[in-house]
Amino acid sequence: MASPARTTHPPVTLAGIEAAAARIAGAVIRTPTMLSRTLSERSGATVYVKFENLQHTGAYKERGALNKLLLMDPARRSRGVIAASAGNHAQAVAYHARRLGVPAVIVMPKPTPIVKVSQTEAHGAEVVLFGETFDEAYAESRRLAEERGLTFVHPFDDAEVMAGQGTVALELLADAPEIDALVIPIGGGGLISGIATAAKALKPGIAVVGAQAELYPSMYAKLSGQSLPCAGDTIAEGIAVKAPGVETADIIREVVDDIVLVSERDIESALCLLATAEKTVAEGAGAVGLAALLSHPDRFAGKTVGLVVSGGNIDTHLFANVLLRDLVRSGRMTRLRIHLQDRPGALVAVMKLFSAHQVNIVEVNHQRVFTSLPAKDAAIEVACEARDAGQIAKLIETLEGDGYKVFPVALE
Repeated sequence: MASPARTTHPPVTLAGIEAAAARIAGAVIRTPTMLSRTLSERSGATVYVKFENLQHTGAYKERGALNKLLLMDPARRSRGVIAASAGNHAQAVAYHARRLGVPAVIVMPKPTPIVKVSQTEAHGAEVVLFGETFDEAYAESRRLAEERGLTFVHPFDDAEVMAGQGTVALELLADAPEIDALVIPIGGGGLISGIATAAKALKPGIAVVGAQAELYPSMYAKLSGQSLPCAGDTIAEGIAVKAPGVETADIIREVVDDIVLVSERDIESALCLLATAEKTVAEGAGAVGLAALLSHPDRFAGKTVGLVVSGGNIDTHLFANVLLRDLVRSGRMTRLRIHLQDRPGALVAVMKLFSAHQVNIVEVNHQRVFTSLPAKDAAIEVACEARDAGQIAKLIETLEGDGYKVFPVALE
């Protein structure tokens, strides 16, 4: 997305963030900050987690959107607002615009999942589907803003939006003042700009580290002067920004200590750990901070670290797939291909061995035709789940000891 030219907004300040906190108080949830003993043990740091996925629309975006709306004069509000988004920003603007009686238009790319379109419409916004990409939707939203006299609400490159996002830091440090390092997701840079501004003003010695998906290292590349590709199907689509903000980049350059990149596998693992250890649903972007912490343990060892689960809006089917893939990678779930003679009772005999080892059978596929085995033989593929990898290893040992040929099917 092409960022607009530098605006005349004043820079983000602690005073502005504190004013935003007072302004939005009561209209957004003051989300909890919790000490995580499990994450602390896993990382070697003392880890506090702030659960912004508990906001009404499931993400921190409400803070900046509401602050922006409340600072508009009555004339601008009456004309309405417009935003371009296929995710959390769309719902945040639509939800609070309806609360305040402000007409809202949201431009979304045509391929946007229908569930996101429906959720945004349910908040009372007019949804315009335009273009195949976010860049095309963004350009159309700018055109419509000019044509209809609407106020454009940028998702990140706006000082008033950044000030609203910075209120996360005020709450986090009030609840856990001992925090000496923050690890914050970066997409366009609005969240970390607000948080880092507030955190550095309140506690100058605090370290602020940004976390960005390897597939979309736009801010990292911009500040390091590198030319890196931004493309691919990242699970962290909420921070899949090809062109970061102009204003946010300047702020990050001044107040953020470093940016680290995290792999898709690390993001998936962090998402699963949040589900199992913290019993919370995070979207990919919301798990990026934890992914950075776990993939760079030496950097944060011994520190008191604050993480922000920035959102929890993840497709349920995708979430289920990620959890199952994690079971496979951990060795708790596997698929075994077993060769056996195709005669009565053969399948039952194999199943009894699974039962004896208390390995749960999830799925069985019995193949007689599409195989190169002799005609009197067959192959079965058994998807199974166990307590741990060791339990499955003992089952395989027993199967092979009884004369069966066993081939674990690897995850691609």
